[in-house]
Amino acid sequence: MKINSLSEITHLISNELEQFNGLFKQSLKSKVGLVDLVTRYILKQKGKKVRPVLVLFSSKLAGGINERSYRGAKLVELLHTATLVHDDVVDNAETRRSFPSINAVWKNKVAVLMGDYLLARGLMLAVEGNDFDFLGVITNTVKRMSEGELLQISKTRKLDNDEETYFKIISDKTASLLTTCCEIGARAATNDEQKIAALKNYGENLGIAFQIRDDILDYIGTSKLFGKPLGGDIKEKKLTLPLIYALKNSSQNDSKQIIRLIRNGGKKLNVKDVIEFVQRNGGIVYAEKTSKDFAQKAIDSLKIFNESEVRSALESLVSFVVDRNS
Repeated sequence: MKINSLSEITHLISNELEQFNGLFKQSLKSKVGLVDLVTRYILKQKGKKVRPVLVLFSSKLAGGINERSYRGAKLVELLHTATLVHDDVVDNAETRRSFPSINAVWKNKVAVLMGDYLLARGLMLAVEGNDFDFLGVITNTVKRMSEGELLQISKTRKLDNDEETYFKIISDKTASLLTTCCEIGARAATNDEQKIAALKNYGENLGIAFQIRDDILDYIGTSKLFGKPLGGDIKEKKLTLPLIYALKNSSQNDSKQIIRLIRNGGKKLNVKDVIEFVQRNGGIVYAEKTSKDFAQKAIDSLKIFNESEVRSALESLVSFVVDRNS
């Protein structure tokens, strides 16, 4: 059965998600008027809440949802929101989920400080709850996400990305946070290291499959999930898996010509030429197969758990990620 929406998967934890939404809203409150104003604006931008969903499902599968599960879900959502706010500043983005971005409304200074506030708020929640194991996990994640972003910037400047480096980038930039969601959810519910490791592997492989699929959508359609236009990565000079494979599997002259096109950029850059090059040289097909391989690894990692509705929901989430067209 094809899953058309995330709500079809999350109905099993709908009550828990409703409780999380209330707790998350409460955790954003501040005595500073401007902070409250901006956080209310953030709450209007209803995201898909994929990361809290992963925390709650992982807890439910590993032993059961409890107070620590909710604190972990708030922590990862605060971290995720902080990174989005900071990303918009770095990218000079004017919109986020169809709303004007925080930096567009309140300028960069407020946006940077709000991102800092959200991150600090999340860390304080963990300290107040004595969730020191969460702190170790989340601080390593922040480090990895920063390193992944900086590595991507350096590769964008040089236009010399290869497949090994690409996987390092997406593992750190994207998969690390999904891995953290699953690990924190598991640690909230159990001390069984085998179960924790299995859910970490699930999150890592899901995150990689997720990012590859998003990179594919840059060549074949519009990714509504990130509001990314067709060819956005090409214009930003990001060499992702479809293009990396196509460059490796084409003639030296063709590869050089495409790199020259991307490097020069500007109005002369016709993204359709790059997209056609990638399709002609098997980049899309290769990336789709690779995404499905990682998706299968995610599903296989759950086999240590007994069959249940929760395990099936996590398996369905993998299928939803790799089959989505937006």
